[in-house]
Amino acid sequence: MTQNVTTEDLAKRAAAFLFAEGGEIPRKKLASLVSCKEEAELKSILGSVRNRLKGSGIGLIETDTAVSLAVSEDTSGVVQEALKRELERDIGDAGLEVLAIVLYTGPSTRARVDYIRGVNSSSTLRTLLTRGLLERVGNPEDAREYLYRPTVELLAHLGIGSVNELPDHATIVSELVAFEKDGRGEKAFETHGGTTTD
Repeated sequence: MTQNVTTEDLAKRAAAFLFAEGGEIPRKKLASLVSCKEEAELKSILGSVRNRLKGSGIGLIETDTAVSLAVSEDTSGVVQEALKRELERDIGDAGLEVLAIVLYTGPSTRARVDYIRGVNSSSTLRTLLTRGLLERVGNPEDAREYLYRPTVELLAHLGIGSVNELPDHATIVSELVAFEKDGRGEKAFETHGGTTTD
């Protein structure tokens, strides 16, 4: 452990990294992020995180390989009911925009989706993930990021077997490429009836 840095200090950092990630973090990666060299030390740090979270509505989930924050057992019922009501609502224009970006650009990072839309897409991506319309996978080019891609269920819902069957696929893809290259590709959405903000 770094001199003058306590287990509680490292627990705060670990909790912050877990919150910022918004999903699971491999144990080795979390240990590296908090400058922890031994598994025993990481267990102690995570024990402190677990204690800090007691009574907060948030819990800590650990497996042999990963760690994540999650809704605590005593609040999960309320959250599930709220999510169920949320899922019954239409995904809205923001959801349609994000789906269009991922369908036409292929697997995309959140940063890429945010850049094309011009707004933060975190909550929209979470909704689409929960609805089973998108899935999140590791980015082989950058272990610090995730890629979002359409699910088989989404393609089935759209009645297509491949993204190449989407309307104006080649045209919209080329306009999105132009947007990402020089920032002038907004017409990729404007031309085809989309919007760029929530």
